[in-house]
Amino acid sequence: MSHIRQRFHNLSATAIIIAAGWMFYGLVPYYQQFFSQQTTLFNGWEIGHWQILQTATAGYALLLAIFYLTERAPRMSKSIWCLRALRRLLTSPGAVLRGGWSYEERLGLLTLLLKFFFAPLMLVWLVDHVIVMVNNGVGLTHQFGALSTRFLDVFNANGYWCLFQLILFLDVFFYTVGYLVELPGLKNEIRSVDPTWLGWGVALACYPPFNGLTNQVLGWHSTDFPQFGNPAVHLAANFCLLGLMGVYTWASVALNLRASNLTHRGIVASGPYRFIRHPAYVCKNLAWWIGLQPALWDALHSSPIAAVLIVGSMCGWSFIYALRALTEERHLRSVDDEYDRYRQRVKYRFIPGVI
Repeated sequence: MSHIRQRFHNLSATAIIIAAGWMFYGLVPYYQQFFSQQTTLFNGWEIGHWQILQTATAGYALLLAIFYLTERAPRMSKSIWCLRALRRLLTSPGAVLRGGWSYEERLGLLTLLLKFFFAPLMLVWLVDHVIVMVNNGVGLTHQFGALSTRFLDVFNANGYWCLFQLILFLDVFFYTVGYLVELPGLKNEIRSVDPTWLGWGVALACYPPFNGLTNQVLGWHSTDFPQFGNPAVHLAANFCLLGLMGVYTWASVALNLRASNLTHRGIVASGPYRFIRHPAYVCKNLAWWIGLQPALWDALHSSPIAAVLIVGSMCGWSFIYALRALTEERHLRSVDDEYDRYRQRVKYRFIPGVI
């Protein structure tokens, strides 16, 4: 009988959390506009972000219900702990600020905040990457039909974007599943979430809507597909950019179903994490520096001050990612001694043999 009661409580709490999430995204003007965007397939069929979220939420809720109803030994879900934390926060805010809630309550609240911020973004980005990849794949097929088409033309028109979107799709796929799924059998349960303002601040500064403010402060001058006048330089630079983004996604594949920001789900030391401790951040920033070059060279020919501002802008973004690396390490070291042993094996954060 206690198992039946626990299953009912888990289902009820999860339904309340999902309903609250829908109300939030439906009422906040920024998200109303963000999720009202449409993505067009090559055949003219359009799909809206709200449609993606509605379908995904319905499927996810059904899978959660099946899981809760069939779980052999049901435990108190993080949704329940989250609601308890919110009740404590509303009734005794002073006590909470002095650390007056349990580990489970804090973990439940931070985990649900994390999921509801990142999961919707990842879902719509995942579908967008698939659609853009398919559209460019279709265009690539048509180009291959023209035997006289030059490689450079194929690369510029569809080839680059098809590869770029495939790389991003794989990255976002593992993060989407990572945010939505945590099971004991998969060994990817969230054990801890960074509780610090700095940790959350530098992470959220890189994602909408907060990256809009970061852009206003720092500026943004890089591009995903930089254009160079010399064909050899153009191809070399962009293949290098694709290679860096490939390593970036390799890091996500290594994290596998443990992929998510601000969390501890076990120490990963495989893939590119064998060589440096933050391969994804390093490769993403190096790719951005490559994407910055056309704007930088134009500025150097017109205004040295503009060139300094462009370099300063990207230095600011790289500094944010350095802070993300440092706050993640601080969090992992505070909750798991295994991370110190990993640091002893992999001594360098960013550049092998240097730093």
